[in-house]
Amino acid sequence: MNQVQLTGVVVERDAMRYTPAGLPALGFRLQHSSEVHDVHAQRKVDVTVKSIAFGAVAERLALQPLGSSWKFSGFLANGRQSKSLVFQVQEFVLD
Repeated sequence: MNQVQLTGVVVERDAMRYTPAGLPALGFRLQHSSEVHDVHAQRKVDVTVKSIAFGAVAERLALQPLGSSWKFSGFLANGRQSKSLVFQVQEFVLD
């Protein structure tokens, strides 16, 4: 199963682009900070995640201010032009 839920802050956003089929696509970066229990100890996690959204989700996200915090859900995929991981967001709601 490939499902991801992540709470994060939108810290960077690309300009809206469109796929060859005319679907809106928005690249952005999320900053996530939390503490997790790892091998009998608390561990602080700070990550920046390369992300993308398509269609109506991309259009809604483009209207949100940078620095806003959301709960995102989606899946992991390979980047369009690389083998690096990208979080493909399918939905987001206020955190």
